Amino acid sequence: MSLNVSHLCKDYSTRSGPLSVLRDVSFELQRGAALAIMGPSGSGKSTLLHLVGTLDRPTSGAVLLDGKDPFSLADAELADFRNQQIGFVFQDHHLLPQCSVLENVLIPTLVNHAGKADLAKRAAELLEHVGLSNRLHHRPAELSGGERQRVAVARALILHPTLLLADEPTGNLDRRTAQSVGRLLLELHQQEQTILIVVTHSAELARTFPQTLEMADGALQPVEITS
Repeated sequence: MSLNVSHLCKDYSTRSGPLSVLRDVSFELQRGAALAIMGPSGSGKSTLLHLVGTLDRPTSGAVLLDGKDPFSLADAELADFRNQQIGFVFQDHHLLPQCSVLENVLIPTLVNHAGKADLAKRAAELLEHVGLSNRLHHRPAELSGGERQRVAVARALILHPTLLLADEPTGNLDRRTAQSVGRLLLELHQQEQTILIVVTHSAELARTFPQTLEMADGALQPVEITS
């Protein structure tokens, strides 16, 4: 399994003409690899994550996951591909307030998935791994911010995705909780052998990754993070 991003560009139309957000971005990651992408707000790092995650379409260039071009698929097939192959963790957990912790983790399984008993068992196992086995039937409002983000991580992994994408996953957390969630994300990534990409402002989080790049002026470049 591999992720190949080739000459990716993204432009947006404005009154004054096209606005180029990404310029010729290319990289390749094998299964088991973990990459942190840093950069200031507005640098294009979240745009890149959305394109790699098929939430948006590039102006030009290609994204291949295990040799498959998701943008060649019809909309319904693309949605199914995204559901099965890609897990997302956002800065805001996006949990449904009316659902329990266990139900939130199972939300991605509600479409086109058999074996619901096995999936419920996996959800419970993931929640045990993230330290929430005693919170299965709690609502999100009854959890701390760190606990809610742990539920979001479990939800992202429920269908064994090839690609795990996290957009500022520790951005709303205090330092101690952020460190805990960051460690958990890397631990589960290694256990599941996903391809993990995290975009972050946090040098402390990026420092824990084996590879870090910086987004500047719509392009990726090497960056050295000092202690």
